[in-house]
Amino acid sequence: MRRSHALVGLFFAASVGTSTVADEAADLAQELANPLAAIISVPFQLNYDDNLGVSDQGSRTTLNFQPVVPFELNNDLNLITRTIIPYIWQEDVVPGTRQEGVGDILFSAWFSPTGTGDLTWGIGPVVRLPTFSDVSSDTWAAGITGIALRQTGPWTYGALANHLWDLESNPETPTNVSFLQPFLAYSTEGAWTYSLQSESTYDWEAEAWAVPVNASVSRLVQWGAVPVNLQAGVGYWLETPEVGADGLRLRLQAQVVLPRRR
Repeated sequence: MRRSHALVGLFFAASVGTSTVADEAADLAQELANPLAAIISVPFQLNYDDNLGVSDQGSRTTLNFQPVVPFELNNDLNLITRTIIPYIWQEDVVPGTRQEGVGDILFSAWFSPTGTGDLTWGIGPVVRLPTFSDVSSDTWAAGITGIALRQTGPWTYGALANHLWDLESNPETPTNVSFLQPFLAYSTEGAWTYSLQSESTYDWEAEAWAVPVNASVSRLVQWGAVPVNLQAGVGYWLETPEVGADGLRLRLQAQVVLPRRR
């Protein structure tokens, strides 16, 4: 955790030389490719999906606010938390209707041991909190989540997974869902990162897959004293449920990096 804090601290320091800032920016960009990096960051992620619903005429725009906050429990163990709060606009998913609101909130926490060599991993609970809006499942759910990854030179590769079960005896939305996110990223000395990933979901209730493949490019820049990782990406749905999205998807993201107060 201390290395990540040092990278952020140096990037914020106004007295650091230009070449050192460039080097630290490149290191920080690679650290941000690691979901378990001990860095406080606040991504704002905008997604657009099309061809939804029974008539394939629906569209959905989702703005995810997903802060990542690490905690150093002791010298051997970190706790990394991520909360995803989506705001959703959708039209004609149900023909002739429009819905808008805060979607279900997903909270994940990974206990991640330090000193494990080039393999970084974490495991912990995941909880879905319904918001009871027009775009909510109206159902509480929880389960287990895990991440494992390696960083070798400029490469970062690994996978994130979770599984959710509903917690109610008579759920509004029966939930038995697996999620798998394999990822591969390449970071350059110019603080560019090129990424390829999938965010596959298998619904055991519906016996249906949703499999998008996403490619993106990001660049770490500095807005005033604040490092911001800007990302643009495009994806394609390889497989979806009958009423799921189809074709291309678009993604934009701004990830704000915050200094850690100790």
